Amino acid sequence: MIVERLELTDFRNYASATFDLTAGVTAVVGKNGQGKTNLAEALAYLATLSSFRGAPPDALIRAGADTAIIRATLREDDDREVLIEAELPRVGRNRVQVNRQKLQRVRDLLGVMRVTVFAPDDLVIVKGGPSDRRRFLDDALVALRTSYDATRLELDRCVRQRNTLLKQAGGKLTDEVAITLDVWDARLAEVGEQLGYARATLVARCQPMVTDAYEQLAGTAAPVELVYEPEWRAMGLTNALAAARETDVRRGVSTVGPHRDELQLGLNGLPARTHASQGEQRTLALALRLAAHRLVAERTETTPVLVLDDVLSELDPDRATALLANLPTGQVVITTASPLPPAAEPERIIRITAGTVVVEPS
Repeated sequence: MIVERLELTDFRNYASATFDLTAGVTAVVGKNGQGKTNLAEALAYLATLSSFRGAPPDALIRAGADTAIIRATLREDDDREVLIEAELPRVGRNRVQVNRQKLQRVRDLLGVMRVTVFAPDDLVIVKGGPSDRRRFLDDALVALRTSYDATRLELDRCVRQRNTLLKQAGGKLTDEVAITLDVWDARLAEVGEQLGYARATLVARCQPMVTDAYEQLAGTAAPVELVYEPEWRAMGLTNALAAARETDVRRGVSTVGPHRDELQLGLNGLPARTHASQGEQRTLALALRLAAHRLVAERTETTPVLVLDDVLSELDPDRATALLANLPTGQVVITTASPLPPAAEPERIIRITAGTVVVEPS
């Protein structure tokens, strides 16, 4: 699957813009603040229905406009054409159509188009807190199988409801509180076990791929460790919740479960978050993204669009060259404010200036 054309209307700084992309490498070039990342954001939005920059929906609409529209024309492997249209109104619900047919649920769009984005902020996967690494795992799971989005949402709902009950208990475990907790614990255990197993399987499958990607980027072999072993999985979440019940009631919050899990990242036998250099951390974060990208391509038999948003300027010349030499097969979009290195060899160059798009010979 490739994206042949992306059209934006009143999205971010674009009043109206059309991008014709190639099946290979498209380089999007322009100074900072011209709209390169906005293009990447629009591509990713159609795959995830959220901004990888964490922006709220109304921030995606151009100032002075009431509605933003993102439209993409895809070409499937069997040569079928698919048209996706997302309308983001400032007031009311988003509206999504596939081949002019309105989706009954907006989230039914998940899986129609897959996009892997690596951006400078992805350093947080390594340097940030446990929630950043949980988000990385769960986003990869949704890309692999869209039903995990419902699992993730249900887990969040269970934890919220359980926390509300715990706060209302006021530190007292009455019979009434215990009975209601039994209900939420059963549901939380069911959903949590599903997500925990999926995360553990994902980590095991990604481990060798991350090691390979890191070696390719760094130019040298280095022991890379991904460890996902939450204590509750050893005893089962039902038993772990029961053991933590008194503590949870006293503290008024759920202290055990997938919402508290940690993915530990190691490099050369030491925690990468605290002991690796920033260059090593950035290389590891990119290796994680590339590994997830490869796994999704293999398991879904659909290669996601790979978007490298202003990544080359964040890598030293040797690692930037190594990345370009080891790009996965499929469609790649590279945005950059810096001159393209010779190794880039894009099939098309798109230059952006203040939201105006010009295609140049490669």
